[in-house]
Amino acid sequence: MLARLRPDNFTLALLGTVVLASVLPVRGAFADWFEVATDIAIGLLFFLHGARLSRATVMAGLGHWRLHLVVFASTFILFPLLGLATQILVPSLLTPAFYAGILFLSVLPSTVQSSIAFTSIAGGNIAAAVCSASASNIIGMFVTPLLVGLLFRIEGGGAASGFSLDGLESILLQLLAPFIAGQILQPWIGHWVEKHRKMLSVVDRGSILMVVYLAFGAAVVSGLWHRLTPESFAVMVIVDMALLAIVMVATTYGSRWMGFNKADEITIVFCGSKKSLASGVPMAKVIFAGQDVGGIVLPLMLFHQIQLMVCAYIARRYAAKREEAARAKHAMVACE
Repeated sequence: MLARLRPDNFTLALLGTVVLASVLPVRGAFADWFEVATDIAIGLLFFLHGARLSRATVMAGLGHWRLHLVVFASTFILFPLLGLATQILVPSLLTPAFYAGILFLSVLPSTVQSSIAFTSIAGGNIAAAVCSASASNIIGMFVTPLLVGLLFRIEGGGAASGFSLDGLESILLQLLAPFIAGQILQPWIGHWVEKHRKMLSVVDRGSILMVVYLAFGAAVVSGLWHRLTPESFAVMVIVDMALLAIVMVATTYGSRWMGFNKADEITIVFCGSKKSLASGVPMAKVIFAGQDVGGIVLPLMLFHQIQLMVCAYIARRYAAKREEAARAKHAMVACE
């Protein structure tokens, strides 16, 4: 049990980056150069994601439109509504800045790699998971900034009051354009990119670490650790756990009520309950440019680790039940 709850290597790298940014935050001219390098790394990341996603894989999962609608409703409707509900904790338990982080977390798209991995471990519909999670990230490039503009306007401004069409334009240029370029070149370079998956992993994780280092460095300079009390940190963890628990329960029993089979239920649970750190951190950098990005992405970083630990445990439970059912079926056949 302790081994299962141990943070993965990437989470440990994130923690190390936060410590480094706290001790040696990037400043001055070097910060400008580092920001340019970070933008290039993010563009490369989305280019490689576009080049890796095959058209055949997308087409294979498109037929499950009901499943995709449920996943998208969970990701872009249920989560944002729950995020808005946490406003009752402001300012008594949550500061406006950290509430902005919770609200931003709630409008992000689903993960891709971990959604597919957990679906595979649990015995779910892998083709539908690939299509749903990938489509969530593509649609999220449009929907997430629009929801940020809408929800923060409802809440009366706050950390994202400066969001405008310029933010959407930046998303399209820095994230979507490289992705489309990768999709265009996918027939020629897709096999090579898939063969060198470790390279994509390095770019994926490296770009996130660069953004976190830049964002937390700026936040530390502006006094992040003076604003973050142990009480507010604990509240963020509890809120993240509550969000994940409510959505996982809703997707589990909702999928059963709507008549989905077990494989589709698993796909809905894992694709509809997670939020993407890989997409969220770059988006935060663009949408909240010039603001407290470090404080805003902190709830997302916590949620990332919580969802990995919880989903790993649940995926193993699904797998164990599947194996138990298979053994029981085999025993019945043997008795006959």
